[in-house]
Order: sequence, then C-alpha cells, then structure tokens
Amino acid sequence: MSTSRDELPPPGWMRLTEAAYLLPRAIYGFGHLGPRGPEDGEHALVIPGFIANDRTTMELRRAMAAAGWRTHPWSEGWNLGVRADTIDRLKARLDSIDPERPALVVGWSLGGVFARALAQAHPERVRAVVTLGSPFSGDPRMNNVWRLYEWIAGHKVDETPIARDPSKPPVPTLAIWSPNDGIVSPRAARGLENESDKVVALKCSHMAFGVSRRTAELVVHEIDTFLKEVTD
Repeated sequence: MSTSRDELPPPGWMRLTEAAYLLPRAIYGFGHLGPRGPEDGEHALVIPGFIANDRTTMELRRAMAAAGWRTHPWSEGWNLGVRADTIDRLKARLDSIDPERPALVVGWSLGGVFARALAQAHPERVRAVVTLGSPFSGDPRMNNVWRLYEWIAGHKVDETPIARDPSKPPVPTLAIWSPNDGIVSPRAARGLENESDKVVALKCSHMAFGVSRRTAELVVHEIDTFLKEVTD
C-alpha cells in the first residue's frame, strides 16, 4: 500500500524553520505564570507540547486573555510525555480552576493529544477541545520526534500508559493544523473527517502555534468563530 506525502513526517530541512523560534521561545516566555485575562471571563486551560512548559505557551495565553478568556497554565512543569496519571492530574487541574463550570481546553502538539483524551474521559468538565498541530490521528510515528519521545518518555509511542484513541471526543472539537509544520505530518494533525467537528489550516510553523503572537491571534480568531458556530 502506497503512503501519501501528507502521511510522512515533514522533510528534515523543515526543522530549520522550527529552530528559528528557539530565541523567541525564550524571550516571550517572561512574565507571571498565573491566570491571565478578565476574572469573569470564560475559563480556558492551555496545555503545552512535548518538551515545552507554560512559558512556551505564554504568547498563546496572552492572546487568549486579550480576547477575553480567563486563561490558565497547566502547571505541571515540562511536558515529558504521557504518564499513567496524566488525565487524572488534568481533571484535578480543571477542578481547581472551577469545580462547576466546564472549561475550553487548548492543547498544542502533544498537549492536544492530552486535551482530547481528557475530554473523552471527562466530557462534563470540558466545554470544547482545540488542538494545534497535534498528532492525534494515524500512525504515532508520523512526526519527526517520535524517537526522541521514546527516549525521554521511556515507552514506545504505540505502547503509551494511556491508550491512544483518535475518535472524536463527545464535545465540540476543533483541529488546527499547518501545511508548513516542520514536526508533525498534515495527516496526523488534520485527522480523518469524523475525528473532529471542524478542521482549519493555518500557514505557520509548528513552533509558531505556541510562540508566535501573530499565529496566536489567528488561533484565537478561529476558536471564537468555531464556538459561535457550535453554539448558534
């Protein structure tokens, strides 16, 4: 069986575009790590990607806060891969933010895989899920970092402590992907037709989802548009 180009990991040279964000990633990460945005705003939890933390998603949370969201960091330090208690800890994080109102959960890269699993396990606590360049669909090796993941996480990408389930969570689900992603294949981040309620393509690098102010503003626009569509 032949493999289409969008099922293959991005070519190696595209990693150069990702490396260009290493300095901005460090610079834009300064600032307090507490909640941002109006205190009466709708809650949003932002989960960082693999080998990233809450400072890496600072620009995304700033943009969401500026748009009126009460944004919260995941407060789990570095994302070093899935653990057996990952979903339980994320559920506890949502409960600490607001024990009654469900929250929007936005996950960048591996964080989006976590977000979908959280919504599948606890849909009553999640208003909607948004994934940003997240490899939630297809073969878990359709990316450029799966070997690094196995080395750091200590388990195979197809033998994770929490079963990998690409089916759509029982909440509104938006998948944002990029044809210019230098880490994750389009097929993995876009998914199949029945795996999300809406799929949107943005032309940006993988790192830009968490680090770029311009991309963050585009993401916020797509989130607001999507939520209006599913609530009207």
